[in-house]
Amino acid sequence: MSAFDARWPYFALAGGFLIAALCGALLLPLLRRYALRAHAYEEAPPAHRSKTGTPTMGGIVFVVALLPLARAADRVPFAWELLLLVLACAAIGFVDDLLSIRRGKNLGLRARTKLLLTALAAATFLRMISQSTVIFPRDVLFRVHGFTLQSPHWIWLLLGIVAVTGTIHAVNLTDGLDGLAAGVAVPPALVLAVSALQIGATAAAFGAFLLAGACLGFLIYNRHPAKMFMGDTGSLAIGALLSGVAILTGEMLLLIVIGGVFVAEAISVILQVAYFKRTKGKRIFRMSPLHHHFELGGWTETKVTSRFWIASVLLSTVGLAIVR
Repeated sequence: MSAFDARWPYFALAGGFLIAALCGALLLPLLRRYALRAHAYEEAPPAHRSKTGTPTMGGIVFVVALLPLARAADRVPFAWELLLLVLACAAIGFVDDLLSIRRGKNLGLRARTKLLLTALAAATFLRMISQSTVIFPRDVLFRVHGFTLQSPHWIWLLLGIVAVTGTIHAVNLTDGLDGLAAGVAVPPALVLAVSALQIGATAAAFGAFLLAGACLGFLIYNRHPAKMFMGDTGSLAIGALLSGVAILTGEMLLLIVIGGVFVAEAISVILQVAYFKRTKGKRIFRMSPLHHHFELGGWTETKVTSRFWIASVLLSTVGLAIVR
């Protein structure tokens, strides 16, 4: 094994960071010039009103950082399929961001429309990799120390669509505080990269390392106080990459553990809405998603973000112990 063969994961991680950092430096003035600015969610805590006017659609950074997958597509199986999934979901987020900007409020595509479009992207991705002759953990939901949990192919397909759409929208819901979604995504991306390396899923590992590096590079501009938001362009791209890698490595169920922060954010919204409708106006949380509950409880934005980052690290450490 050459030195490069042994060290390419480090180059991928560093490459993702450098591409994101450089792209962010070039993108930020363009977003300002063309007035591509965010509008704070009307029902968000009052402190968020000052965020209106911050450049958004910074998620373009993640798309650019993941483009090296295209260079590897002719040598590495599933690199192209994984990149297409990310590009499709990023495009959906891009349209959503543009509509929000044009309408002058945080109101882009309808939730149902985004759900259907991302489900279509997921189904296309699953069909493409299913038809491949390359061996990968097909129909595998979970792997650990030689044990594999398999399912009938049709169940795997359905759960794959759920995994992609669920992860995408969970990351989207988490993207509500400066640096929150990008920071939370790094630990699970690294765990999935390690899992992919163990079974030789090079494209999945390459993509996961690029994403982890890109998230760290993006935090240069997105940490509090944020100079740039990722928008749905970025959150949908992150969710697509994480779920795509999990599917290619046979670790769909592991996402529930290592992505526990994203899961908690999504569940808080589901419970809040369901309880509100059932009780005709009562609430479980002060506000959902969950990060707003802690904000309204007196935590500063940076405290919420740092605690959620720590939770992501701890959950991903558990996930790493499972797959190692």
